[in-house]
Amino acid sequence: MEYYTYRIIIEPDEKRTFHAFVPSLPGCHTWGDTIDEARSNAREAIKAYLMSLADDGEPLPQERGVELFETVSRPELQPA
Repeated sequence: MEYYTYRIIIEPDEKRTFHAFVPSLPGCHTWGDTIDEARSNAREAIKAYLMSLADDGEPLPQERGVELFETVSRPELQPA
């Protein structure tokens, strides 16, 4: 059995729920009432996405992104 690893981005939305998407799988989006639910739903969405590609004889994408975080200081406001 082969294993694939994909980044899942989860963000709060305007409905006070959580939107989850997978950057390496265009159109692979889902949501949940909690972060854990959004993550679980994303896992199921990834499986369905990959199954659909496999059924169509398409290659399965590999994660190619690199996730980095930067911390910067807040710029001071200059007087006008």
